[in-house]
Amino acid sequence: MPTYEGPIFDADNHLYETGDALTRYLPKQYEGFIKYVEVHGRTKIAINNVISESIPNPTFEVVAPPGSFADYFSGRNPEGKTLREMAGTPIHAIDAFRSAEFRLKLLDETGVDAALMFPTLASLIEVNLLDDPEMTCAVIHAYNQWLFDEWPFDYEQRIFTTPVVNPCLPERGIAELDWVLERGAKVVLLRPGPVAGTRGTRSPFLPEFDTFWRRIEESGVLVAMHASDSGYQRHANEWEGDGRDMTPFAPRPFTDAVNTGRPISDTITSAICHGMLSRFPAVRLLSVENGGSWALHCLKAMEKTYGKMPKAFAEPPREVFLRNIYINPFWEDSLEALIDVMTPEHILFGSDYPHPEGLAEPFEWAAEVSALYPEPDVRKIMGGNMFELLGMPVPA
Repeated sequence: MPTYEGPIFDADNHLYETGDALTRYLPKQYEGFIKYVEVHGRTKIAINNVISESIPNPTFEVVAPPGSFADYFSGRNPEGKTLREMAGTPIHAIDAFRSAEFRLKLLDETGVDAALMFPTLASLIEVNLLDDPEMTCAVIHAYNQWLFDEWPFDYEQRIFTTPVVNPCLPERGIAELDWVLERGAKVVLLRPGPVAGTRGTRSPFLPEFDTFWRRIEESGVLVAMHASDSGYQRHANEWEGDGRDMTPFAPRPFTDAVNTGRPISDTITSAICHGMLSRFPAVRLLSVENGGSWALHCLKAMEKTYGKMPKAFAEPPREVFLRNIYINPFWEDSLEALIDVMTPEHILFGSDYPHPEGLAEPFEWAAEVSALYPEPDVRKIMGGNMFELLGMPVPA
């Protein structure tokens, strides 16, 4: 198999939070709103006295080894093992999972030039506060303050940590955006899904949020929409008759089949059909850890809608999709059809390290892509595109 010796910018790395990530800076009037509780000898996190099951081990003191779920996500699980069985013996979270300083040393050891650094625990914030925009903004700001303490938003021009933004209250959303920009953020994290509201949720791409998106466009900051708990478990619950949380480490067949790719597809469809990306054409949206299998169906559906009602769109949706959207496919995805449409310039490599569903070794995917595409395209996918999106020189 061909080897790869070009730049690597990993667009999907993760940190593991410490126990005070959501509470260190939470205002005193909200004391106890977020807390850790013991349930049958296991530590769980409770938000407003409701225990969340979406992250079964919220302390991250021990974690599944990186890449331990690889066979499951590539469809190589003939024995039908559970994810817990595949994880094997847990490992203690090393310093490189908790600290930018030590992660940079690990990047050097693994030959990675730079990385986007995404939260892990933060994925459960917004879904649990969809009826409370004020609290949503308060918890996000508290979390971002902790994040900046522990993981600077631009560390040595090599680790780019992604603070959370949310425009549910536009003025608060802009204030938070300005706060993170003032502290060096180059990429911000937007949950793929509707935002909180006291009278129900709504799309973050409606005209009422244009002041937020105008500031995004003016700043040039990249917006990453990383897979999260987008609240879609409720759709499966309506079919299966229960009220369970999203439980990514205890999946059910029906949920896996109907929800995979749906949140990001709906989110991108909203950004285009609700016109935000035409009103602000310089905004760049990065889809991270959502895979790529959703993209072609999403594009085809919008093209069919455009054929029915072209005057409802400011621009053809295909043009907007191919201009504004960048996709980090799953390492196990079939790439050819996706890249043929998106072009190599809009594809981003991401390992999901150190999560168990990701790659333990980034060069594994580089070798696979090198077998399919010429070297100039591989260099773009593996790192060149991310460096250029950030306005940085591409390493030789």
